[in-house]
Amino acid sequence: MIINHQNSHLIFPFTAIVGQEEMKLSLILNVIDPKIGGVVIMGDRGTGKSTTVRALIDLLPEITVVSDDPFNSDPQDIDNMSYFVHEKIKKNESISTSKKKISMINLPLGATEDRICGTIDLEKALTEGIKAFEPGLLANANRGILYIDEVNLLDDHLVDILLDAAASGWNTVEREGISINHPARFILIGSGNPEEGELRPQLLDRFGLHAKIGTVKDPEIRVHIVGQRAEFDESPLLFRKKYEKKQKQLADSILYARDNLDKVKINLDLKKNISKVCSELKIDGLRGDIVINRTAKALTCFEKRTQVTSNDIFRVIFLCLRHRLKKDPFETIDSGKQVYEAFKKIFN
Repeated sequence: MIINHQNSHLIFPFTAIVGQEEMKLSLILNVIDPKIGGVVIMGDRGTGKSTTVRALIDLLPEITVVSDDPFNSDPQDIDNMSYFVHEKIKKNESISTSKKKISMINLPLGATEDRICGTIDLEKALTEGIKAFEPGLLANANRGILYIDEVNLLDDHLVDILLDAAASGWNTVEREGISINHPARFILIGSGNPEEGELRPQLLDRFGLHAKIGTVKDPEIRVHIVGQRAEFDESPLLFRKKYEKKQKQLADSILYARDNLDKVKINLDLKKNISKVCSELKIDGLRGDIVINRTAKALTCFEKRTQVTSNDIFRVIFLCLRHRLKKDPFETIDSGKQVYEAFKKIFN
């Protein structure tokens, strides 16, 4: 399912969402730098996980695509074009381009591997000598967002496929010796309720960020949220009009950050301290180090600054490391105390 931007007037505005700052920041930073690696959002039922993710589509910038390409290829990025576009270039055919909003693809829990990856029409390929490929959700999600609600209930095999594609940026489909591959660079967003089961640590580690959300306890805020929802349900267009200015300001800030991310610098001492924290916490591999660097730079650029500070790192390090900590299998994900103590020790 592709969420249609023409029906965005029915979607709750992102800037109207009260609280859940951790989740909102994680989503924004991933849109600014998709190489952060996505986010898994875990929390109680009814805490606005799906509402917030779907509200994100209003803020997504436009991208340039090859008009008739089902893979949303970037006409300026030769290394990541689909075979469809490469064939046109070889034949010296003209390539038309168009602008479109970044797509958000919703992956249903019952989706099969063929629906996700796409299928090869073997009979057509053998009889007509062409690679007849029916694109799947990964093709639709290229250069966009792939959202899985209740990701912890999705079959581990399918989650592995999604994470492999997200990490490599390519999807490969093979059948009877015939192979097709196409670009599949997307932001993977998963949400779920931890009471229904956690993701395996190996899968959790593959998500760039981990956002924890909980039920709002303050009665006044709860009343405010209920009132907002009632107001939106009664008149979505009128409610959205109240937030038009804030929505545009936030969308402009995201676009600015995407365009200026390469101007942000992080000095060597901060990089060393990041790696020292990861080492102190016995984080496996280097993914934690890389994600902290990227996320801190995205935050810095979002706030229209060019130099990462230790405070920027402090604000994102919990999102980057809490799901990578070694823990007792009977414990829940660390509340952040271990990360805080390591940060305080290394960064003084």
